[in-house]
Amino acid sequence: MAPSVAAVEIVEVTGGEPFARWHAAMKAASERTDAPEGYVDWRRQAADTVWLLATDGGDDVAAGLALTGWYSPPHVARADVRVAPAHRGRGFGLEVYRALSTWAAERGVTELHGETWEDDPASLVWAKRQGYLEIGRNSRLSLDLTAIEAPAADPPPGIEIITWAERPDAAAGMYAVVLEALPDIPGEEDADPGTLEEWLSRDMQGAGDKPEATFVALADGTVVGYAKLSLSLARKEVAMHDLTGVLRAWRGKGIAAALKRTQIAWAKSAGYAKLETSNEVRNEPIRRLNERHGYVVEPGEITLAGPLAPQP
Repeated sequence: MAPSVAAVEIVEVTGGEPFARWHAAMKAASERTDAPEGYVDWRRQAADTVWLLATDGGDDVAAGLALTGWYSPPHVARADVRVAPAHRGRGFGLEVYRALSTWAAERGVTELHGETWEDDPASLVWAKRQGYLEIGRNSRLSLDLTAIEAPAADPPPGIEIITWAERPDAAAGMYAVVLEALPDIPGEEDADPGTLEEWLSRDMQGAGDKPEATFVALADGTVVGYAKLSLSLARKEVAMHDLTGVLRAWRGKGIAAALKRTQIAWAKSAGYAKLETSNEVRNEPIRRLNERHGYVVEPGEITLAGPLAPQP
């Protein structure tokens, strides 16, 4: 018989030593945990955020977070419930889920979205038991930079590739690319990047975002595409692909492939050992592009949507 969770205490944390404990509890549940600076970035970038820590008898047993205003309509919040393996099966996850649901309901949210991983079937079973349904699946692909030579960018005729650091005024052109590229990504059709200023703050100015690791494709000085790397704060040897986008009128000319090669060469020369990317399984063009450049499939991420938890 599972022990009672009547004594479990759930508190909201903001910073300092409680935040360090919260982060440790998140990481104890999954190694796929961002560095502390990444979560601080999320709090700055989202409309509203909560971090919850659950303790039982003085032990930190579970943690969770929820946020609103991150590419989601007002009635949707992103949520994450984490319980370390040693504490699972005792109801702690449900208690955190209920507390996150209360927080979300107070903000007019009626639906939660979250992620689990293909190599964590127990978490998927738990989520489905709460009424969650799969709404998307992102393959994870990686490239071992230590096993390859740096490729030449070889952009198509008339295309120049530079870094954003070299052209800070390219931001408006890159934003125009986002407005066309984002709705064409399966699963992101309704995503709203916000205003130019919101997009810059949320997507381009995080702790892992560097202008010198963002590459811009120009045609006669006009931005026609860009590709951005996010530099992992938690895994210093890993760089992650963010959005690669090309204006619709310029697609099919090899610009995205040239941007990809530029990223690979830069990451290798900068000393990174591995590149990682996530591709929605329905996004066939980008999947083929990555496979052509030697990326191999790893366990991917499953996106789920479901209701707020019923309160006891």
